[in-house]
Amino acid sequence: MGCLFSRPAVPAEQEAEAPKVYSWDKRDKVDPKDFTIANLKDETVGRVPGTVNGQQFIIQDCENCNIYIFDHSASITIDDCVNCRIFLGPIKGSVFIRDCKDCKCMIACQQFRTRDCKKIDCFLSCDSQPIIEASTGMKFGCYQYFYPELESQFSAAGLSIFNNNWSNIHDFTPVPGENNWTLLSEDVNVEDCLPNPTTEQFQGVQISTQPQDSVIPITRGTRRKTSDESCLVAFFSSDADIRDLARQFLRKMGQDSVHCALMQTKEISMTGDDVRRVFGSAVELELYVQAAQRGPVIGIEYNGPGSVTTCREAVQAVVGSSAAIVYTSDSPAKAATDVDNFYNFADMQMM
Repeated sequence: MGCLFSRPAVPAEQEAEAPKVYSWDKRDKVDPKDFTIANLKDETVGRVPGTVNGQQFIIQDCENCNIYIFDHSASITIDDCVNCRIFLGPIKGSVFIRDCKDCKCMIACQQFRTRDCKKIDCFLSCDSQPIIEASTGMKFGCYQYFYPELESQFSAAGLSIFNNNWSNIHDFTPVPGENNWTLLSEDVNVEDCLPNPTTEQFQGVQISTQPQDSVIPITRGTRRKTSDESCLVAFFSSDADIRDLARQFLRKMGQDSVHCALMQTKEISMTGDDVRRVFGSAVELELYVQAAQRGPVIGIEYNGPGSVTTCREAVQAVVGSSAAIVYTSDSPAKAATDVDNFYNFADMQMM
């Protein structure tokens, strides 16, 4: 016999259901203030690796500041900054610079755009065609930077270190008879534009701005070629790591080939039909067709006297007896066609 004051049993169907927990409820709450730098003057500030982790970031209303974002992000806007030095780690999406003047920047991104800016010097790595709008006195150079975490940040941002259109600028608002942008001198010193930070916050970031250390291959871009002879080297996916092989090849050429200049690099996807159109007369065409179906192709162009022979020797030294699949132009005449075919196809993919 139950107690007079005992609680009667509640039918199961009447029991209160536990509140549902959704995936977005489990995410860490983001405080926008943690991803904003604003209203500063004469300061050195920023973020170290591992503190942004792909979030959106805002920089605004800063004057005479040194700003360093040593991490990857989703997108970044920079507004109303004057006389600032700004480093931005890899950006998965866009960087948009508005109403800024007299700034010097190092930027890696998927999309680059400026509006209403004056006198911006930018060392750039951009996956697509950079765009300037209503901007004057713009100067561009190739991205040139290293710290140990940088390459993995490029991967986290979904950017290839071989896809850089830094010099292929589109001026959305050109002025007849004037040029709103130019290229920086090839011998410009990066640290004269963007000094390494010396504050305690950044002491753990191991920085190098030396050309041979740069994560991004330093290319001449759209600068005029100094020789009639070029060479195309294309690394196809295989059991070997083609990105590592391409880096080894670039280092070898940089050490041994002072007369050959790196013009451009590109990492693209190709179908079998694409390969046949671009490399149609290659002796091992079907091998390249099969390899392209396994993964991306990395194309590299060098220019200079004897570049075909020099590139072929460097490829042999790097590849040796490995299972790598590499195409190298076999003559200066063929190389001209190779370069045009490969990069015209790559440009079409970018559109």
